Amino acid sequence: MKWLVALFLAFPAGAEPLFTNDAALSPPHVYGGGWEHFVGGGVAVFDCNADARPDIFAAGGENPASLLINTSEPRAALRFVAGNMAPLTGVTGAYPLDIDSDGQIDLALLRVGPNLLLRGLGGCRFVDATADWGLAPRDAWTTAFAATWEKAAALPTLVFGNYVDRGNPAGPFEACDVNELYRPKGPIYGDAETISPGYCALSMLISDWQRNGEPELRISNDRHYYVRGGYEQMFYLSPLAERQSWPHFSLWGMGIASRDISGDGLPEVLMTSMGDQLLQFNRGDHFENAPYSLGTYAQRPFLGGDGRPSTGWHAEFGDVDNDGLVDLFIAKGNVDQMPSNAIHDPNNLLMQGADGVFYEAAAAAGLATTDRSRGAALADLNADGKLDIVVMNRRAPLEVWRNMTNETGNWAAIEPVMAGVNRRAVGAWVELRAGGRVQAAEVTIGGGHAGGQALAQHFGLGAQSEAEARVIWPDGTASAWQSVAINAITQISK
Repeated sequence: MKWLVALFLAFPAGAEPLFTNDAALSPPHVYGGGWEHFVGGGVAVFDCNADARPDIFAAGGENPASLLINTSEPRAALRFVAGNMAPLTGVTGAYPLDIDSDGQIDLALLRVGPNLLLRGLGGCRFVDATADWGLAPRDAWTTAFAATWEKAAALPTLVFGNYVDRGNPAGPFEACDVNELYRPKGPIYGDAETISPGYCALSMLISDWQRNGEPELRISNDRHYYVRGGYEQMFYLSPLAERQSWPHFSLWGMGIASRDISGDGLPEVLMTSMGDQLLQFNRGDHFENAPYSLGTYAQRPFLGGDGRPSTGWHAEFGDVDNDGLVDLFIAKGNVDQMPSNAIHDPNNLLMQGADGVFYEAAAAAGLATTDRSRGAALADLNADGKLDIVVMNRRAPLEVWRNMTNETGNWAAIEPVMAGVNRRAVGAWVELRAGGRVQAAEVTIGGGHAGGQALAQHFGLGAQSEAEARVIWPDGTASAWQSVAINAITQISK
Protein backbone atom coordinates (compact mmCIF):
# COMPACT_ATOMS: atom_id res chain seq x y z
CA MET A 1 0.00 0.00 0.00
CA LYS A 2 1.66 3.16 -1.22
CA TRP A 3 0.49 5.28 1.70
CA LEU A 4 2.77 3.44 4.11
CA VAL A 5 5.88 5.47 4.76
CA ALA A 6 8.89 3.68 6.22
CA LEU A 7 10.05 6.73 8.14
CA PHE A 8 6.65 7.05 9.79
CA LEU A 9 6.89 3.52 11.12
CA ALA A 10 10.49 3.67 12.26
CA PHE A 11 9.84 3.49 15.98
CA PRO A 12 11.68 1.09 18.33
CA ALA A 13 11.22 -2.59 17.55
CA GLY A 14 9.68 -4.97 20.06
CA ALA A 15 6.29 -3.26 20.44
CA GLU A 16 4.44 -6.58 20.45
CA PRO A 17 1.09 -6.15 22.23
CA LEU A 18 0.79 -7.25 25.84
CA PHE A 19 -2.24 -7.01 28.17
CA THR A 20 -3.14 -7.93 31.73
CA ASN A 21 -6.67 -8.34 33.12
CA ASP A 22 -7.29 -5.91 36.01
CA ALA A 23 -10.95 -6.88 36.46
CA ALA A 24 -10.31 -8.29 39.95
CA LEU A 25 -9.56 -4.74 41.16
CA SER A 26 -13.14 -3.59 40.44
CA PRO A 27 -16.68 -4.69 41.35
CA PRO A 28 -17.67 -7.84 39.44
CA HIS A 29 -20.23 -7.60 36.66
CA VAL A 30 -21.94 -10.32 34.60
CA TYR A 31 -24.29 -10.03 31.63
CA GLY A 32 -26.82 -12.84 32.13
CA GLY A 33 -30.24 -14.12 31.24
CA GLY A 34 -32.18 -16.49 29.03
CA TRP A 35 -32.64 -16.59 25.29
CA GLU A 36 -33.59 -12.91 25.03
CA HIS A 37 -30.10 -12.11 26.27
CA PHE A 38 -28.21 -14.48 23.98
CA VAL A 39 -27.53 -11.26 22.05
CA GLY A 40 -26.64 -7.81 23.38
CA GLY A 41 -24.30 -7.22 26.27
CA GLY A 42 -22.90 -3.83 25.29
CA VAL A 43 -20.72 -1.36 27.16
CA ALA A 44 -20.76 2.45 26.97
CA VAL A 45 -17.50 4.26 27.70
CA PHE A 46 -17.52 7.98 28.51
CA ASP A 47 -16.47 10.46 31.21
CA CYS A 48 -19.46 11.04 33.49
CA ASN A 49 -17.78 13.19 36.17
CA ALA A 50 -15.38 15.40 34.16
CA ASP A 51 -12.22 13.98 35.76
CA ALA A 52 -10.67 12.98 32.39
CA ARG A 53 -10.96 9.28 33.27
CA PRO A 54 -13.37 7.25 31.09
CA ASP A 55 -16.12 5.50 33.03
CA ILE A 56 -18.12 2.41 32.02
CA PHE A 57 -21.83 1.65 31.85
CA ALA A 58 -22.30 -2.10 31.41
CA ALA A 59 -25.56 -3.76 30.32
CA GLY A 60 -26.65 -6.60 32.60
CA GLY A 61 -29.46 -8.46 30.81
CA GLU A 62 -31.55 -10.07 33.55
CA ASN A 63 -28.94 -8.83 36.04
CA PRO A 64 -28.84 -5.14 37.01
CA ALA A 65 -26.79 -2.91 34.74
CA SER A 66 -23.62 -1.47 36.33
CA LEU A 67 -22.14 2.02 36.36
CA LEU A 68 -18.41 1.69 37.04
CA ILE A 69 -16.58 4.88 38.03
CA ASN A 70 -12.93 5.06 36.99
CA THR A 71 -10.54 5.70 39.90
CA SER A 72 -7.36 4.62 38.08
CA GLU A 73 -4.20 6.61 38.70
CA PRO A 74 -2.33 7.75 35.59
CA ARG A 75 -0.26 4.98 34.00
CA ALA A 76 -1.29 2.56 36.79
CA ALA A 77 -3.60 -0.41 37.27
CA LEU A 78 -7.22 -0.07 36.10
CA ARG A 79 -9.56 0.39 39.06
CA PHE A 80 -13.29 1.15 39.17
CA VAL A 81 -15.83 1.59 41.95
CA ALA A 82 -19.58 1.08 41.77
CA GLY A 83 -21.59 4.15 40.82
CA ASN A 84 -24.84 5.10 42.50
CA MET A 85 -27.60 4.11 40.09
CA ALA A 86 -31.07 2.68 40.64
CA PRO A 87 -31.25 -0.98 39.56
CA LEU A 88 -32.08 -1.35 35.87
CA THR A 89 -32.77 -4.78 34.37
CA GLY A 90 -33.55 -5.93 30.87
CA VAL A 91 -30.76 -3.75 29.48
CA THR A 92 -29.12 -5.18 26.34
CA GLY A 93 -26.89 -2.21 25.50
CA ALA A 94 -26.13 1.48 25.93
CA TYR A 95 -24.77 4.36 23.86
CA PRO A 96 -23.43 7.64 25.30
CA LEU A 97 -24.41 10.94 23.68
CA ASP A 98 -25.19 14.51 24.74
CA ILE A 99 -28.84 14.63 23.68
CA ASP A 100 -29.66 18.14 24.95
CA SER A 101 -26.19 19.63 24.28
CA ASP A 102 -25.73 20.76 27.88
CA GLY A 103 -22.20 19.40 28.15
CA GLN A 104 -23.27 16.36 30.19
CA ILE A 105 -23.26 12.92 28.57
CA ASP A 106 -26.65 11.20 28.47
CA LEU A 107 -27.37 7.51 27.84
CA ALA A 108 -29.64 5.75 25.36
CA LEU A 109 -30.47 2.40 26.92
CA LEU A 110 -31.54 -0.55 24.77
CA ARG A 111 -33.78 -3.03 26.53
CA VAL A 112 -35.93 -6.09 26.34
CA GLY A 113 -38.91 -3.88 27.10
CA PRO A 114 -39.34 -0.13 26.61
CA ASN A 115 -36.08 1.68 25.90
CA LEU A 116 -34.94 4.55 28.13
CA LEU A 117 -33.19 7.89 27.73
CA LEU A 118 -31.21 8.89 30.84
CA ARG A 119 -30.26 12.55 31.21
CA GLY A 120 -26.80 13.12 32.67
CA LEU A 121 -26.78 15.53 35.60
CA GLY A 122 -23.02 15.61 36.17
CA GLY A 123 -21.13 13.75 38.87
CA CYS A 124 -22.16 10.42 37.32
CA ARG A 125 -25.80 11.04 38.25
CA PHE A 126 -28.64 10.26 35.85
CA VAL A 127 -32.39 10.69 35.73
CA ASP A 128 -34.96 9.06 33.45
CA ALA A 129 -35.88 11.72 30.88
CA THR A 130 -37.61 9.47 28.34
CA ALA A 131 -41.00 11.12 28.81
CA ASP A 132 -39.52 14.61 29.24
CA TRP A 133 -37.96 14.35 25.79
CA GLY A 134 -41.23 13.06 24.33
CA LEU A 135 -39.97 9.59 23.43
CA ALA A 136 -42.70 6.95 23.59
CA PRO A 137 -40.96 3.59 23.05
CA ARG A 138 -43.00 0.44 22.73
CA ASP A 139 -42.32 -2.89 24.40
CA ALA A 140 -39.79 -4.45 22.01
CA TRP A 141 -36.51 -6.38 21.99
CA THR A 142 -33.97 -3.71 21.03
CA THR A 143 -30.46 -4.71 20.05
CA ALA A 144 -29.08 -1.89 17.85
CA PHE A 145 -28.83 1.90 17.89
CA ALA A 146 -27.48 4.85 15.94
CA ALA A 147 -27.89 8.62 16.16
CA THR A 148 -26.89 11.83 14.41
CA TRP A 149 -27.85 15.49 14.23
CA GLU A 150 -29.71 16.49 11.09
CA LYS A 151 -29.59 20.04 9.76
CA ALA A 152 -31.06 22.70 12.08
CA ALA A 153 -32.31 20.09 14.57
CA ALA A 154 -32.09 20.85 18.29
CA LEU A 155 -32.03 17.16 19.24
CA PRO A 156 -30.40 14.19 17.54
CA THR A 157 -32.27 11.80 15.28
CA LEU A 158 -32.42 8.43 17.09
CA VAL A 159 -32.71 5.02 15.43
CA PHE A 160 -33.53 1.88 17.40
CA GLY A 161 -33.03 -1.54 15.84
CA ASN A 162 -35.23 -4.38 17.05
CA TYR A 163 -34.60 -8.11 16.90
CA VAL A 164 -37.28 -10.83 16.93
CA ASP A 165 -40.91 -9.79 17.48
CA ARG A 166 -41.64 -11.49 20.80
CA GLY A 167 -45.38 -11.12 20.25
CA ASN A 168 -45.43 -13.05 16.98
CA PRO A 169 -46.82 -16.55 17.71
CA ALA A 170 -45.19 -17.90 14.53
CA GLY A 171 -41.71 -16.90 15.77
CA PRO A 172 -38.93 -16.81 16.45
CA PHE A 173 -37.78 -17.72 12.93
CA GLU A 174 -38.98 -15.43 10.12
CA ALA A 175 -40.52 -13.18 12.80
CA CYS A 176 -38.13 -10.21 12.71
CA ASP A 177 -39.45 -6.95 14.14
CA VAL A 178 -39.43 -3.58 12.37
CA ASN A 179 -37.06 -0.77 13.41
CA GLU A 180 -37.91 2.80 14.42
CA LEU A 181 -36.51 6.26 13.74
CA TYR A 182 -37.37 9.27 15.91
CA ARG A 183 -36.84 12.85 14.74
CA PRO A 184 -37.19 15.88 17.00
CA LYS A 185 -40.37 17.89 16.71
CA GLY A 186 -39.33 21.16 18.29
CA PRO A 187 -37.91 20.53 21.80
CA ILE A 188 -39.22 16.93 22.01
CA TYR A 189 -39.45 13.85 19.82
CA GLY A 190 -42.26 13.16 17.40
CA ASP A 191 -43.89 9.86 16.53
CA ALA A 192 -41.74 6.98 15.34
CA GLU A 193 -41.09 6.47 11.63
CA THR A 194 -41.13 2.75 10.88
CA ILE A 195 -38.15 1.25 9.08
CA SER A 196 -39.50 -1.74 7.22
CA PRO A 197 -38.82 -4.46 6.33
CA GLY A 198 -36.88 -5.38 9.45
CA TYR A 199 -34.52 -8.33 9.28
CA CYS A 200 -33.46 -8.73 12.95
CA ALA A 201 -31.00 -5.87 13.35
CA LEU A 202 -27.98 -6.41 15.60
CA SER A 203 -25.97 -3.33 14.63
CA MET A 204 -26.55 0.07 13.01
CA LEU A 205 -24.27 2.87 11.92
CA ILE A 206 -25.01 6.32 10.51
CA SER A 207 -22.02 7.37 8.42
CA ASP A 208 -21.20 9.86 5.69
CA TRP A 209 -19.38 7.05 3.96
CA GLN A 210 -19.12 8.88 0.65
CA ARG A 211 -18.07 12.10 2.40
CA ASN A 212 -20.57 14.10 0.37
CA GLY A 213 -22.41 15.63 3.32
CA GLU A 214 -25.27 13.11 3.19
CA PRO A 215 -24.99 10.51 5.98
CA GLU A 216 -26.81 7.22 5.50
CA LEU A 217 -28.02 4.47 7.81
CA ARG A 218 -26.42 1.05 7.50
CA ILE A 219 -28.07 -1.94 9.21
CA SER A 220 -26.46 -5.33 9.81
CA ASN A 221 -29.00 -8.13 10.23
CA ASP A 222 -28.96 -11.64 11.66
CA ARG A 223 -29.73 -14.20 8.98
CA HIS A 224 -30.20 -16.85 11.67
CA TYR A 225 -33.71 -15.50 12.31
CA TYR A 226 -34.81 -14.02 9.02
CA VAL A 227 -33.67 -17.30 7.39
CA ARG A 228 -34.47 -16.27 3.81
CA GLY A 229 -35.24 -13.15 1.83
CA GLY A 230 -33.37 -10.74 4.11
CA TYR A 231 -30.16 -8.82 3.50
CA GLU A 232 -27.87 -6.08 4.78
CA GLN A 233 -29.60 -2.72 4.39
CA MET A 234 -28.74 0.92 3.58
CA PHE A 235 -31.19 3.79 4.00
CA TYR A 236 -31.19 7.45 3.09
CA LEU A 237 -32.12 9.50 6.15
CA SER A 238 -34.02 12.49 4.79
CA PRO A 239 -36.49 11.57 3.57
CA LEU A 240 -36.25 8.06 4.99
CA ALA A 241 -35.97 5.65 2.07
CA GLU A 242 -34.13 2.45 1.31
CA ARG A 243 -31.22 2.85 -1.11
CA GLN A 244 -32.50 0.77 -4.03
CA SER A 245 -29.08 0.59 -5.69
CA TRP A 246 -27.62 -1.16 -2.66
CA PRO A 247 -26.48 -4.69 -3.64
CA HIS A 248 -28.28 -7.35 -1.63
CA PHE A 249 -26.11 -9.75 0.32
CA SER A 250 -26.84 -11.73 3.46
CA LEU A 251 -24.80 -12.75 6.49
CA TRP A 252 -25.34 -13.60 10.13
CA GLY A 253 -24.62 -9.97 10.99
CA MET A 254 -23.70 -9.11 14.58
CA GLY A 255 -21.61 -5.93 14.69
CA ILE A 256 -20.20 -3.08 12.61
CA ALA A 257 -16.78 -1.41 12.85
CA SER A 258 -15.77 1.52 10.64
CA ARG A 259 -12.47 3.36 10.11
CA ASP A 260 -10.31 4.52 7.20
CA ILE A 261 -7.54 1.92 6.98
CA SER A 262 -6.50 2.46 3.35
CA GLY A 263 -5.43 6.08 3.79
CA ASP A 264 -7.77 7.58 1.18
CA GLY A 265 -10.00 9.33 3.71
CA LEU A 266 -13.00 7.03 3.16
CA PRO A 267 -14.16 4.70 5.93
CA GLU A 268 -13.87 0.96 5.46
CA VAL A 269 -16.46 -1.27 7.16
CA LEU A 270 -16.08 -4.60 8.93
CA MET A 271 -19.14 -6.69 9.77
CA THR A 272 -18.94 -9.54 12.25
CA SER A 273 -20.83 -12.75 11.63
CA MET A 274 -21.22 -16.42 12.46
CA GLY A 275 -18.37 -17.43 10.18
CA ASP A 276 -16.47 -14.86 8.13
CA GLN A 277 -15.82 -11.39 9.53
CA LEU A 278 -16.38 -9.40 6.35
CA LEU A 279 -14.14 -6.37 5.72
CA GLN A 280 -15.20 -4.16 2.83
CA PHE A 281 -13.05 -1.45 1.25
CA ASN A 282 -14.80 1.81 0.47
CA ARG A 283 -14.40 2.71 -3.21
CA GLY A 284 -16.37 5.94 -3.00
CA ASP A 285 -19.55 4.76 -4.74
CA HIS A 286 -19.55 1.13 -3.57
CA PHE A 287 -17.84 -1.30 -1.20
CA GLU A 288 -15.53 -4.11 -2.28
CA ASN A 289 -14.81 -7.26 -0.26
CA ALA A 290 -11.25 -7.44 1.09
CA PRO A 291 -9.09 -10.31 -0.16
CA TYR A 292 -8.75 -13.31 2.14
CA SER A 293 -4.99 -12.75 2.20
CA LEU A 294 -5.47 -9.52 4.18
CA GLY A 295 -5.98 -11.61 7.34
CA THR A 296 -9.22 -10.08 8.63
CA TYR A 297 -11.75 -12.85 8.01
CA ALA A 298 -10.98 -14.63 11.32
CA GLN A 299 -13.53 -17.27 10.41
CA ARG A 300 -12.35 -20.05 12.78
CA PRO A 301 -10.69 -20.19 16.21
CA PHE A 302 -6.92 -19.71 15.95
CA LEU A 303 -6.25 -21.97 18.94
CA GLY A 304 -7.85 -25.00 20.61
CA GLY A 305 -8.29 -27.15 17.52
CA ASP A 306 -12.02 -26.51 17.02
CA GLY A 307 -12.55 -26.28 13.27
CA ARG A 308 -16.12 -25.04 13.43
CA PRO A 309 -16.90 -21.44 12.43
CA SER A 310 -16.35 -18.59 14.87
CA THR A 311 -19.10 -16.22 16.05
CA GLY A 312 -18.03 -12.57 15.97
CA TRP A 313 -19.83 -9.85 17.93
CA HIS A 314 -18.32 -6.45 18.77
CA ALA A 315 -15.54 -5.29 16.46
CA GLU A 316 -13.52 -2.10 16.83
CA PHE A 317 -10.56 -0.51 15.07
CA GLY A 318 -7.85 1.19 17.12
CA ASP A 319 -4.07 1.63 17.10
CA VAL A 320 -3.07 -0.64 19.98
CA ASP A 321 0.70 -0.09 19.70
CA ASN A 322 0.57 3.51 18.38
CA ASP A 323 2.63 2.64 15.31
CA GLY A 324 0.35 4.68 13.03
CA LEU A 325 -1.41 1.57 11.66
CA VAL A 326 -4.95 0.82 12.79
CA ASP A 327 -5.45 -2.59 14.41
CA LEU A 328 -8.66 -4.59 14.94
CA PHE A 329 -10.19 -6.24 18.02
CA ILE A 330 -13.06 -8.73 17.63
CA ALA A 331 -15.07 -10.14 20.55
CA LYS A 332 -16.04 -13.76 19.90
CA GLY A 333 -18.33 -16.30 21.54
CA ASN A 334 -20.90 -18.99 20.83
CA VAL A 335 -24.52 -17.81 20.99
CA ASP A 336 -25.05 -20.42 23.72
CA GLN A 337 -24.56 -24.08 22.85
CA MET A 338 -24.95 -23.80 19.08
CA PRO A 339 -23.39 -27.05 17.80
CA SER A 340 -22.66 -25.71 14.31
CA ASN A 341 -20.19 -23.15 15.69
CA ALA A 342 -17.10 -23.26 17.88
CA ILE A 343 -17.82 -23.41 21.60
CA HIS A 344 -14.44 -22.20 22.91
CA ASP A 345 -13.92 -19.25 20.61
CA PRO A 346 -11.03 -16.89 21.50
CA ASN A 347 -11.25 -13.17 20.92
CA ASN A 348 -9.08 -11.76 18.12
CA LEU A 349 -6.47 -9.02 18.27
CA LEU A 350 -5.47 -8.46 14.66
CA MET A 351 -2.41 -6.23 14.36
CA GLN A 352 -1.79 -4.44 11.09
CA GLY A 353 1.71 -4.88 9.72
CA ALA A 354 3.72 -2.46 7.61
CA ASP A 355 2.53 -4.29 4.48
CA GLY A 356 -1.12 -3.68 5.40
CA VAL A 357 -1.70 -7.36 6.26
CA PHE A 358 -3.24 -8.20 9.65
CA TYR A 359 -1.77 -10.91 11.88
CA GLU A 360 -3.20 -12.59 14.97
CA ALA A 361 -1.66 -11.49 18.29
CA ALA A 362 -4.33 -12.23 20.93
CA ALA A 363 -2.66 -15.32 22.37
CA ALA A 364 0.77 -13.71 22.68
CA ALA A 365 -0.85 -10.58 24.10
CA GLY A 366 -2.52 -12.64 26.84
CA LEU A 367 -6.15 -11.80 26.07
CA ALA A 368 -7.32 -14.82 24.05
CA THR A 369 -10.01 -15.78 26.56
CA THR A 370 -12.76 -18.14 25.43
CA ASP A 371 -15.84 -17.07 27.38
CA ARG A 372 -18.93 -16.06 25.40
CA SER A 373 -17.86 -12.49 24.67
CA ARG A 374 -20.35 -9.91 23.37
CA GLY A 375 -19.74 -6.16 23.67
CA ALA A 376 -16.35 -4.49 24.00
CA ALA A 377 -14.55 -1.15 23.87
CA LEU A 378 -11.06 0.17 23.12
CA ALA A 379 -10.22 3.22 25.25
CA ASP A 380 -7.31 4.72 27.16
CA LEU A 381 -8.55 4.14 30.71
CA ASN A 382 -5.45 5.22 32.70
CA ALA A 383 -4.07 8.18 30.71
CA ASP A 384 -0.93 6.43 29.49
CA GLY A 385 -1.73 6.95 25.80
CA LYS A 386 -2.31 3.26 25.14
CA LEU A 387 -5.72 1.80 24.27
CA ASP A 388 -7.01 -0.61 26.90
CA ILE A 389 -9.78 -3.13 26.17
CA VAL A 390 -13.05 -3.79 28.00
CA VAL A 391 -14.82 -7.07 27.14
CA MET A 392 -18.35 -8.04 28.17
CA ASN A 393 -19.04 -11.75 28.54
CA ARG A 394 -22.33 -13.57 28.73
CA ARG A 395 -22.64 -15.52 31.99
CA ALA A 396 -18.99 -14.77 32.85
CA PRO A 397 -17.30 -11.75 34.47
CA LEU A 398 -16.52 -8.52 32.65
CA GLU A 399 -12.85 -8.27 31.59
CA VAL A 400 -10.80 -5.05 31.91
CA TRP A 401 -7.54 -5.39 30.00
CA ARG A 402 -4.70 -2.95 30.73
CA ASN A 403 -2.41 -2.31 27.77
CA MET A 404 1.11 -3.20 28.94
CA THR A 405 2.74 -3.03 25.51
CA ASN A 406 6.38 -1.91 25.68
CA GLU A 407 8.07 0.67 23.44
CA THR A 408 4.95 1.93 21.74
CA GLY A 409 4.95 4.90 19.37
CA ASN A 410 3.79 8.45 20.01
CA TRP A 411 0.13 9.39 19.82
CA ALA A 412 -2.27 12.29 19.66
CA ALA A 413 -5.97 12.51 20.51
CA ILE A 414 -8.31 15.13 19.07
CA GLU A 415 -11.58 16.20 20.68
CA PRO A 416 -13.80 18.39 18.46
CA VAL A 417 -16.25 20.63 20.33
CA MET A 418 -19.05 22.79 18.89
CA ALA A 419 -20.94 25.65 20.49
CA GLY A 420 -24.71 25.27 20.78
CA VAL A 421 -26.32 22.02 19.64
CA ASN A 422 -24.36 18.85 18.89
CA ARG A 423 -21.53 19.84 21.22
CA ARG A 424 -19.53 16.67 20.54
CA ALA A 425 -19.61 17.33 16.78
CA VAL A 426 -21.26 14.05 15.78
CA GLY A 427 -20.91 13.71 12.02
CA ALA A 428 -17.58 15.57 11.91
CA TRP A 429 -14.38 14.19 10.42
CA VAL A 430 -11.07 14.53 12.24
CA GLU A 431 -7.97 14.48 10.03
CA LEU A 432 -4.47 14.20 11.45
CA ARG A 433 -1.40 14.86 9.28
CA ALA A 434 2.07 13.59 10.17
CA GLY A 435 4.99 11.97 8.42
CA GLY A 436 3.67 12.67 4.95
CA ARG A 437 0.27 11.07 5.29
CA VAL A 438 -3.18 11.81 6.68
CA GLN A 439 -5.26 9.66 9.01
CA ALA A 440 -9.02 10.25 9.19
CA ALA A 441 -11.70 9.28 11.72
CA GLU A 442 -15.43 10.04 11.75
CA VAL A 443 -17.30 11.03 14.93
CA THR A 444 -20.27 8.65 15.06
CA ILE A 445 -22.84 7.23 17.48
CA GLY A 446 -23.64 3.61 16.68
CA GLY A 447 -21.92 0.55 15.30
CA GLY A 448 -20.16 -2.00 17.46
CA HIS A 449 -22.46 -4.48 19.14
CA ALA A 450 -24.90 -2.83 21.58
CA GLY A 451 -22.43 -0.25 22.86
CA GLY A 452 -20.20 2.69 21.95
CA GLN A 453 -18.05 5.56 23.20
CA ALA A 454 -18.03 9.33 23.60
CA LEU A 455 -14.29 10.06 23.74
CA ALA A 456 -11.58 11.93 21.85
CA GLN A 457 -10.38 10.44 18.54
CA HIS A 458 -7.12 8.54 19.15
CA PHE A 459 -4.32 8.35 16.54
CA GLY A 460 -1.00 6.49 16.72
CA LEU A 461 2.01 8.38 15.36
CA GLY A 462 4.87 5.88 15.40
CA ALA A 463 8.18 7.79 15.51
CA GLN A 464 6.64 11.11 14.50
CA SER A 465 7.09 13.87 17.07
CA GLU A 466 5.08 16.54 15.23
CA ALA A 467 1.54 16.48 13.89
CA GLU A 468 -1.22 18.81 12.85
CA ALA A 469 -4.95 18.29 12.68
CA ARG A 470 -8.13 19.80 11.37
CA VAL A 471 -11.83 19.12 11.75
CA ILE A 472 -14.33 19.01 8.89
CA TRP A 473 -17.46 20.01 10.78
CA PRO A 474 -20.90 18.47 10.15
CA ASP A 475 -21.92 21.49 8.03
CA GLY A 476 -18.97 20.85 5.69
CA THR A 477 -16.79 23.76 6.81
CA ALA A 478 -13.24 22.96 7.85
CA SER A 479 -11.05 24.34 10.60
CA ALA A 480 -7.54 25.45 9.72
CA TRP A 481 -4.74 22.94 10.09
CA GLN A 482 -3.14 23.45 13.49
CA SER A 483 -0.29 21.89 15.42
CA VAL A 484 -1.43 19.48 18.10
CA ALA A 485 0.13 18.28 21.32
CA ILE A 486 2.02 15.01 21.13
CA ASN A 487 1.10 12.30 23.64
CA ALA A 488 -1.83 14.42 24.82
CA ILE A 489 -5.42 15.38 23.98
CA THR A 490 -6.02 18.52 21.92
CA GLN A 491 -9.43 20.18 21.83
CA ILE A 492 -10.48 21.91 18.60
CA SER A 493 -13.50 24.19 18.88
CA LYS A 494 -15.96 25.73 16.44
